[in-house]
Amino acid sequence: STTYATAPTEPKRASSARRWPHERRARSVVGTRGGYPGRAARLARVDAPVVAVVGGGQLARMMAAPAAALGVELRVLVESAQASAAQVVRQAPVGMPADDGALARLVREPSPAAVLTFEHEHVPGEVLRGLAAQGVSVQPGADALVHAQDKVVMRSRLEALGAPVPRWAAVGSPTELADFLAGVGGRAVVKTARGGYDGKGVRVVEDPRDVDDWFAAAAHGGPGLLAEELVGFTRELAVLAARSPSGEVRTWPVVESLQVEGVCYLVTAPAPNLDPATEAVAREVAVQVAEGLGVTGVLAVEMFEVRGADGAPGVLVNELAMRPHNSGHWTIDGAVTSQFEQHLRAVLDLPLGDTSPRAPWTVMANVLGSARDRLSDGVAQVAALDPGAKVHVYGKDVRPGRKLGHVTVSGADLEQVRARAEAAAAVLRGDDSGPIYRGGVADG
Repeated sequence: STTYATAPTEPKRASSARRWPHERRARSVVGTRGGYPGRAARLARVDAPVVAVVGGGQLARMMAAPAAALGVELRVLVESAQASAAQVVRQAPVGMPADDGALARLVREPSPAAVLTFEHEHVPGEVLRGLAAQGVSVQPGADALVHAQDKVVMRSRLEALGAPVPRWAAVGSPTELADFLAGVGGRAVVKTARGGYDGKGVRVVEDPRDVDDWFAAAAHGGPGLLAEELVGFTRELAVLAARSPSGEVRTWPVVESLQVEGVCYLVTAPAPNLDPATEAVAREVAVQVAEGLGVTGVLAVEMFEVRGADGAPGVLVNELAMRPHNSGHWTIDGAVTSQFEQHLRAVLDLPLGDTSPRAPWTVMANVLGSARDRLSDGVAQVAALDPGAKVHVYGKDVRPGRKLGHVTVSGADLEQVRARAEAAAAVLRGDDSGPIYRGGVADG
């Protein structure tokens, strides 16, 4: 069985003598004050550093609390004044991530930002390169971020790094896809190279005609396609790593992720009954990817746990995200340093925090859709039923299958912890059919 995990020895540590990126050098004076001759007083003016964030969803929203704790000012580019992050962040200008003027204002007005970072990857690389050329600290940079934007670029680079990946090929025509299908047993996963998430842009196919519409779209400027072997995995895992510009890297324990209709529903930390050698390999792969791609901030590496021909367990890299990730929400309540605090530390090039878990087990259950008009209407009921359950509401309009919030429960008994998390999520969904989520039509 899995025992209480501790943070492993990390591959790199950076100097702890770093300052805020914008901090003015203080000067020391020696004098007599309060009856203590020769007491040194450091006189400095340190304004709160501004972290500019592209994207106004729940990930930016969940950066707000650790930013306040660190003395950091968030400035978030939101898609609308009602966006999730706009409800809790004081500086929330409205604009679109592809608008270079909106991004230029985000990092300069009303004062220069210390760094620009993201809560999603949908930002044109040429815009980011232009800002970086003007001296803006962009973390992660465009050359790293492209690997989370384009799956063909990502697969090619991971192969070059020697990371374990499924068999795959870029397919530019039905003939190329037919050839790939013939080589992998007749069935494969076809993905759009750009734009897919939470099950969107992914199809299991047996015939090239199953994606005729995607080929037609690609011929008219739409995203290209790639095909991957249909992996016979035992379960899905995820590893979060954080890396600073100075090169310090830390990872959290490997977690198990349960998907329903292509959307993350339940995360268990640490992954139950995970072979220690497999955990070590998974964490090493995450570090290898972070360093090899030059990632700064939080990196999520989604993996398949597989069995080799000899029956030995192993992992294959499935997807990457260069930002805080759903598989890391458990860290808010279940780890010494949350992924949101760590992301801020990393992009500001501060020393990274301890990633040790606070309890033997932590389970995070997403609230996907709800029969309630407002998710917050169920918070009091959850608090009464389970005072130990931690509820996080995202302030989003209710839609079927939509990520509206999550619940985290920690404890020593895994079965009880999971049951409590699922029961609390069911209350927030207003689900009378029982605590187990059975799916809905995902919509944002």
